[in-house]
Amino acid sequence: MTPRKSTATSSSASAASSEGAVSQEPAPVKTRDRILAKSLEMFNATGEPNVTTNHIADELEISPGNLYYHFRNKDDIIEQLFARFEDRIGDALLVPEGRTPNLEDMWLQMHLVFECIWDYRFVYRDLVDLLTRSRKLKMHFSRILKRAHESISKVCTEMVKSGSMLASQREIEAIAQNTVVLTTFWLNFQQIKPITGAKADVDLGRGIYQVMVLMAPYLKSAERAHLNRLADQYLGN
Repeated sequence: MTPRKSTATSSSASAASSEGAVSQEPAPVKTRDRILAKSLEMFNATGEPNVTTNHIADELEISPGNLYYHFRNKDDIIEQLFARFEDRIGDALLVPEGRTPNLEDMWLQMHLVFECIWDYRFVYRDLVDLLTRSRKLKMHFSRILKRAHESISKVCTEMVKSGSMLASQREIEAIAQNTVVLTTFWLNFQQIKPITGAKADVDLGRGIYQVMVLMAPYLKSAERAHLNRLADQYLGN
């Protein structure tokens, strides 16, 4: 016969179960993370130069002293956000290992890069000002540009080796350089270009297409047709 559990044991089990249920509740967001999230939101919305630490504290309904407990000043906040941006765009620039990259890989890579740029768009819209003020950020951004150039060059080189693309090393370097320039300044171009029609939103899909089209003259016929099909699917044309 199986012995009956004692009342005390059952109560302990119930208490443990209750504690387990409580532990499943999401932990409150730390003040430091709330400050970073709100800062990013405000920088993106109105531009970093137009946002002060007092504005951020007011939006979060905390005292400026509480904010300064977590961050020395606004530049400290910017550096922390930039570190997150750098990590994310680094992941987006990874090239597939163990196989030859193809057009879909390149398109996905550009999609992830443009999404990252949009989520941290204050960096790009105030790029010159940010890099002029901070030698550290300028150095890190230069590394991002170098890594982007190397990543694109590697993809193009592998596609040439596979026979889907025909380009010299000089042409590959030009494609990589033009891609880096276009992605870096696409948001600024979108800001100043004349608005045509009713849509005034930034069109990231069009930016991705402009990048991919840089490769078109160097693609073999079948790959160029494939690029056009990808564009039709992605842009909805």
